[in-house]
Formats: sequence, structure tokens, C-alpha cells
Amino acid sequence: MDQMSFFSAEASGPEIADLCGVLCGQGQVTGFARTAARLTVEVDEGWRARVLAAEFGRRGVSAELGRTEDGRPSLRTAFRADLIGLANGWLSGSVKTLPGRFRLTGAALRLWALAAGRPGVHGYLLAVDEQAPDMHEPLTAAFRQLGLPAHLVGPKGGGPAVRITGRRRLATLAELIGMPPPGAEPVWPGHAPARQAV
Repeated sequence: MDQMSFFSAEASGPEIADLCGVLCGQGQVTGFARTAARLTVEVDEGWRARVLAAEFGRRGVSAELGRTEDGRPSLRTAFRADLIGLANGWLSGSVKTLPGRFRLTGAALRLWALAAGRPGVHGYLLAVDEQAPDMHEPLTAAFRQLGLPAHLVGPKGGGPAVRITGRRRLATLAELIGMPPPGAEPVWPGHAPARQAV
């Protein structure tokens, strides 16, 4: 019988702290008077917003589906007291920043993949926030704590994104984030066909 990784998405119950996965990508957190905070995230496809809303709901956080001014799918929570910990950890003033002792978990990685993961020409890409460049290298380094070396790639490589390459590393990533929800198979590691370079 296969042993479940201590860091995998299924290793522990869903927690509000897992929602930091969307902040690793393009998600944003906004504090209000140091007593409440709101999470927002814009995504490329409607299914991502719907599945993320369900994942938020599993953690007791309801999120409203919507559209940005340019028509992109999005979701947004209300200002909530139970999200203030994320704001305190991920904001320096009004600037998004990586917490000092940040550690990736399978559950956070799963939400990151749902928000911004996709197969690339070489390997699997997890998009990072273009507006928070100081987070890019530390996020890449956080993969080493999981025994999963990764590299930062720029626009020419399909980024900015963290890229994971190699069959064994991709298998480890797939184990960490668990099975894809319905509809996510085309962008899930281990399920998506490799894209060919043109």
C-alpha cells in the first residue's frame, strides 16, 4: 500500500491557512482596520473560480463569483475576522509579501494549482504574481523544503511562473496536490498531455 506523504493535500483536514495557496499566485488579500480581511482572486477560466469557491467553502469561507471589468472570472470573500491572520502574514503595509517562515503544504499547492497551474512546453507551471516580484525567488525556494526542486521562468518560458520538470518530480507534485476535481484534468499534472514545442 502506498504511504501518503505528510505534506499531501489529503494529509490533514482543510484549514483556512490553506487559502494562502491563491496568494502564491495572483490572489490578493486586503485588510480592514486590522480586524478583518478579504481575499480576491482573478482566474483565466470559469471552472477555476467555481472549484476554488467550493474549496473555500470546505474551509468555512464563502466566496462570491463574479467578473472583472475586462470580463475575467473572479471570486471574492466578504471582509472576515478569520482571514485577518492571512492579511497579517502576507501584507507589509499594503504590499503583498511572503511570510518570513513560509512553508508550502500540499493543500496550499492544490489551491495554487487550481488558481494558476497549467502544463507548459517543458514541465508544469504555477504562475506567480507579476505585481509581487520579490516573492518569486522565495516561492521557488519553498519547493526545496518539499524535496521538489523547481525553477523560476520568465515570460519566454511561459511565466513568470515556478516550473517543475522531470517525470519523478511531476509525480511527486501530483501526489502532493491530490486528484483533480472534475473539469481540471486538462491542466493537472499527471493527467494533462505534454504540450509539444512548435
